[in-house]
Amino acid sequence: MITVYKEAGERILLTRVMRGYTRELLAEKASISSKFLYEIETGKKGFSAIVLYNLCKALKVDCDYILTGKEKSSYDQKLIEALQLFNQSQTESISIILKQIYELI
Repeated sequence: MITVYKEAGERILLTRVMRGYTRELLAEKASISSKFLYEIETGKKGFSAIVLYNLCKALKVDCDYILTGKEKSSYDQKLIEALQLFNQSQTESISIILKQIYELI
């Protein structure tokens, strides 16, 4: 579990730097102290779900990315938005068609 916090802290730090945020600015946006943010970024302390949520919201990243390092593809969101245009019956038919296309490729 400690490794999860250490790796998450490293991703928070990297994302913060890439966004050009100071530690103080991100801490303020996430409603935590800059000392606590430092301890998170260096893996010295863990964090609650609400702190994770606030950090992700402030950094404009998914919680999945902070916890696992895996980003959702922009295609995922576009595909979800497209599928939401259809009703349940149509979505089931589209799923069958997509599976058939996959088998052909």
